[in-house]
Amino acid sequence: MVVVSEKIENKEIAKQYKELLRISYQSLSNGDKKLIRSAFDTAVDAHRNQRRKSGEPYIFHPISVAKIVAQEIGLDATCIAAALLHDVVEDTDYSFQDIDKLFGSGVAKIVKGLTKISKLSKENQVSLQAENFRKLLLTLNDDIRVIIIKIADRLHNMKTMDAMPEYKQVKIASETLYIYAPLSHRIGLYNIKTELEDLSFKYTEPENFKFIKNKIEGDKQEQGQYIKSFSKIVEFALAEERLDYQIKGRSKSIFSIYKKMTIQNISFENVFDKFAIRIIYKATHRNEKFLAWKIYSIITDHFTPNPTRLRDWITAPKSNGYEALHITVMGPNNKWVEVQIRSARMNEIAEKGYAAHYKYKQGKQKDIGIDSWLDKLQEVLESNNENPVDFVENFKLNLYAKEIFVFTPTGEIKSLPKGATALDFAFSIHTEVGMKTRGARINGKLVPLSRALKNGENVEVITSENIKPTANWLDFVQTSRAKSKIKSSLNDEKKRIAVDGQETLRRKLKQLKITLNDKTVGHMLRYFNLSNSQDLFYRVGLGTVNNKQLKDFSNQFNGSFLNFFKKRIRKQNRTYNKGVRDEITQRFDTLVFGKEKEGLKHSLSACCNPIAGDPVFGFISINEGIKVHKKDCPNALSLQSNFAYRIIKAKWVDSSSDEFTAILKLSGIDNMGIVSEVTKSISGDMSVNINKLSFDSEDGIFTGLISVNVKNKTILNRLINRILKVRGVDKVLRE
Repeated sequence: MVVVSEKIENKEIAKQYKELLRISYQSLSNGDKKLIRSAFDTAVDAHRNQRRKSGEPYIFHPISVAKIVAQEIGLDATCIAAALLHDVVEDTDYSFQDIDKLFGSGVAKIVKGLTKISKLSKENQVSLQAENFRKLLLTLNDDIRVIIIKIADRLHNMKTMDAMPEYKQVKIASETLYIYAPLSHRIGLYNIKTELEDLSFKYTEPENFKFIKNKIEGDKQEQGQYIKSFSKIVEFALAEERLDYQIKGRSKSIFSIYKKMTIQNISFENVFDKFAIRIIYKATHRNEKFLAWKIYSIITDHFTPNPTRLRDWITAPKSNGYEALHITVMGPNNKWVEVQIRSARMNEIAEKGYAAHYKYKQGKQKDIGIDSWLDKLQEVLESNNENPVDFVENFKLNLYAKEIFVFTPTGEIKSLPKGATALDFAFSIHTEVGMKTRGARINGKLVPLSRALKNGENVEVITSENIKPTANWLDFVQTSRAKSKIKSSLNDEKKRIAVDGQETLRRKLKQLKITLNDKTVGHMLRYFNLSNSQDLFYRVGLGTVNNKQLKDFSNQFNGSFLNFFKKRIRKQNRTYNKGVRDEITQRFDTLVFGKEKEGLKHSLSACCNPIAGDPVFGFISINEGIKVHKKDCPNALSLQSNFAYRIIKAKWVDSSSDEFTAILKLSGIDNMGIVSEVTKSISGDMSVNINKLSFDSEDGIFTGLISVNVKNKTILNRLINRILKVRGVDKVLRE
């Protein structure tokens, strides 16, 4: 550690303060400068006795964060002051009341939000874990400037991590790659997102980072020559149109090159789009779009375009406000090169994100950017009650998702993540529309709700008051909004069935001379091997726990029930009522993984000892294959935050509560109205949904195939018996 005199340090601090004022993206008034000076003096005083692990005065950190906020992100004086003060309350004797009194409620509110996030991190040993991710997002929705300054704070910490122990470097870098880089992308801070990814990659994969970095630096001279040769071909045509423009080259980030190499399993030399050419032109709001297409026309006059690679984000901007024309052309030396066409305004929005987005917002123009995303975010946060690990996983998918644009029947454009289905579209229109969705038409043609949408399609939703969400909907929705609403609806439905089931159980036990109370429920939970009373009442409501099983229970209960359980514990096996066990605990027979619900080779983790029926997830370890952890395992949140790319969904098959598809084959005498009678007998059961139905008739004999969704075998058997009672039906077989 180099020892520097206090005089030299003070001189450097003063120099950095002057630079902070000079580089500010916003125009600073005298009042702004006074506010920033006051915040600077307070921060210097508060941190006067503190030093960073590198040995330098701590005040360099808040000044550096403020410089990122001022220049790279472009926020105003209030945010610059808050950045200077972001660690004051957390680490010194100053209170929120002091900040409010000295700088006003605006600065105090942001500092308070930043302090909350800082406390979350420290509670979890540096890393911001999954159970606190929702709290972070709630802070974001309260004032987006809080998370933007936090991103600046994280960026400076990532730049200065060399003095930290290696395990902390990896932990913070993993979390940055998992949470902060995607958030930066979603807010529109592309430059910072790229820098965070590369810095994280430097610590998580140091050897690969060095290899690609050296390769890129070796190619810099060649790239410079290529940009010159490209510019030489088009500059005369652009000048002839009297355009005020500049042509720049942009290297692909180290991390994105590594991702492409890994995903496509190719070498560095075979990554052909390692850099892009950017044309930035000056324009008025009125002729901005016209000039973009004029430049497009000039470029494609000189170079052959790849028509499948045109990306028009001017007509339909990305949901974080990004606008540009991207085209890929066959450039000099017969090399494909991406050309990005942006106005100066578009370029500022791409680099500054939120700040430039609002600087250029035109009056009452419709905002499909950050505001609308925050509205959706708030709805998801307020209604979401899923497991934190699932919540983080689902939400993060939507942060980095590529976008598609589709149209409503009235011509309104909707932005959805790539892979979104017709059902996702329905929920994006309105929650009530999603809840009542019966079908969808794409470009006028009926399609399944699971059909993935494509760019430019026209989507119409068909609704019905008799429809309600089913568990299989969760298998083909992609957006966190849709998943949240469906889960909420299913939970409400489960509660409703459980309430009815409780009353049914009370009545049936009374007939068996048993009173339904806490003691009885406790015995029943152990007998049927269920985890809670709602689960018991729910299964009674469904009919999974039927009259015969209740009678068997009553025989044990009214007999020597206590001895029965003592005997069972001594033997350490569950030999009671094998028929009940087979039906009630069928859900414990198989562990399946991923969206395809495959049975894969695995082992149970010793750190939490999961047992059949526990909520679990799979972790792909390096040497031991898939290790299964409980979702509330002490290590679960750390694994999810730091190694999300190695997490795989897992669950125990629960045939007693999940829906499954059954195909019934019918045959019999073809009476008039037989189809109507059969469908009527099925639709009368609210626990059954028809997927497909087809009937054929020949020489007075009919055959039919019916695909239905049912919750369990008990309901299916009940359905088969009901169909057999229809006049003319001779046989009902399950295929």
